[in-house]
Amino acid sequence: MQTTALLQHLGFALCLALLSALAVRLMIAFPILDHPNARSAHTLPTPRGGGVGVVLAFVAGMLVLYLAADFARIAERPFLGVIAAALAIAGVALADDMRDLSARFRLLAQCAAALVAVAMGLVVNQLAMPWGGILQLGWLAPLVTLVWIVGCTNAVNFMDGLDGLVGGTLLIVSAALCAIAAWQGGWFVYAAALFLAAGFAGFLPFNLHPARIFMGDVGSQFAGFMMAVLGIAAARFDSQQLSFVIVPLLMFGLLFDATFTLARRALMGARLTEGHRTHLYQLAQRSGMGVRQVAAVHWFFAAFNALMVVAFLTIPAPYKAVAGLPALAVQLLWLAYVMRRMNEAGIGWR
Repeated sequence: MQTTALLQHLGFALCLALLSALAVRLMIAFPILDHPNARSAHTLPTPRGGGVGVVLAFVAGMLVLYLAADFARIAERPFLGVIAAALAIAGVALADDMRDLSARFRLLAQCAAALVAVAMGLVVNQLAMPWGGILQLGWLAPLVTLVWIVGCTNAVNFMDGLDGLVGGTLLIVSAALCAIAAWQGGWFVYAAALFLAAGFAGFLPFNLHPARIFMGDVGSQFAGFMMAVLGIAAARFDSQQLSFVIVPLLMFGLLFDATFTLARRALMGARLTEGHRTHLYQLAQRSGMGVRQVAAVHWFFAAFNALMVVAFLTIPAPYKAVAGLPALAVQLLWLAYVMRRMNEAGIGWR
């Protein structure tokens, strides 16, 4: 990429970040208040819905891209439909921020948006298996895609419970995906990830501890959905050697915590739709670890996993699966550390 073009893109991203920040300031001035309860990490009523800034920055960027850039026409039909579905998710989530919709209704909306993505042709058709080989999913492909999109959407939503944690993590993830897509020549993914990064850059300063505003479902569900879709989109650029595992690996810190917590609660017989404070990041904070420290740990996970993605793209094919093992090892070390702190603080899993 030429230096002039790069500077233009960064300048445009800065404008989108300022748009995001302006929207967040308006959401603070005209707040949807999040009142603390027994499951909250905050103690004072705090505005939520700051994710509106992320949504607006992304949509503005995509509109300019579609109108002005030739490569915006790539996969036009799928992406226009998917972006419309993402906006629908954001609308439902914003309504949830204001009125607390039922979990069933939110899930139906997420499934409907995921089905739009599948209908538009964004489907995971094959998976690269460890140490070589390709697994063709066949008739299971739409189901696997649906599970991935809905699962990623909810994982990000579940993890958004501590100041700066998800906002900072997704800023790093989006920026890393942007750089990786540029490196590999995946220009649509590059642009979309750049717009997401700009949106989070405008939002994050207001969300750092002590947060002036929370992202809310409007931001977390929209971001989770778009990251899931971009993961599928990246996998479609075969000539650029982008694999479906790139986005899951970048987001591995968030996905591990959400998956581990869901599986553990299911094994314990807990009601999965019931609110709780037993994610690993919540248990770390409850055991005495500072909010900034917990958020910084997850930022480190994202940065470390970005290095693992670079390794994945550069090492020979027979060894590509090894790139994911350090990421898993880091999460297992984090789990062991949190468990030790829980034991010292006398905190259980419930």
